[in-house]
Amino acid sequence: MPEKTPPELREEMRGPVMWLTIDREERRNAINGAVVARLSDALARANSDNAVRAVVITGAGTRAFCAGADLQSGTSFKFDYAAPYQNIANLFRQARQSTVPLIARVNGACMAGGMGIMAMCDMAVASSQAVFGLPEVKVGLFPAQVLSVLGGLLPRRVLAEMCITGEPITAAQALELRLVNRVSDDVDESVDWLLGRMLDKSPAAIRRGLYTTKKIEAMAFEESMAFTESQIGLFALTEDAAEGQLAFREKRKPQWSGR
Repeated sequence: MPEKTPPELREEMRGPVMWLTIDREERRNAINGAVVARLSDALARANSDNAVRAVVITGAGTRAFCAGADLQSGTSFKFDYAAPYQNIANLFRQARQSTVPLIARVNGACMAGGMGIMAMCDMAVASSQAVFGLPEVKVGLFPAQVLSVLGGLLPRRVLAEMCITGEPITAAQALELRLVNRVSDDVDESVDWLLGRMLDKSPAAIRRGLYTTKKIEAMAFEESMAFTESQIGLFALTEDAAEGQLAFREKRKPQWSGR
């Protein structure tokens, strides 16, 4: 009986944190349709399960976080032009709607579509050996959908240079540009630092807070202000808000219900 092919996206629950690992190390964790579909499915399940407090996305090994689309297959840029949406674009849309914090653990080279996966996350930590690049122009292409998630994270001139020359930047440069939150020789230490300061906070406040933050990103000032005026009342109505304020007055740690 033939051996079952191992999944190219590994999923693991570590306590309340879902870990998603692109497991195509021999291809520098380049993504294909199957990986994108599994990422999309996992994010959908994470968002529907209040027990999931965060999602960490990373790549197998130490060489690469994600090298982008798998060019070796020869099919990555052959689309069904009758379909109005493409799978990677839908993944970015899905991340934009996520109310579970997404953390990119950038353990190596982060290139092309990998930059999009990193950018769609709410936070990113990187190994000091990581490099970041948009090399599509070297094979006659352009980042396209990646620009939609990356454009708000980098200065326009920096983004233009990366797109037009295809030249990468270092982890130190990425930190200076605030493309990532933290850079460390021990990337897991950085992930643990973030998770440790997230998991003891109100689950309800974080989920509703992410919803609010993402909702107002494209709003004009007055529209944003009107929306957030309505949201603060909803924050105050949650059980977590009542518990948090009571715990503050009683000088004890809050016991969150996530409601």
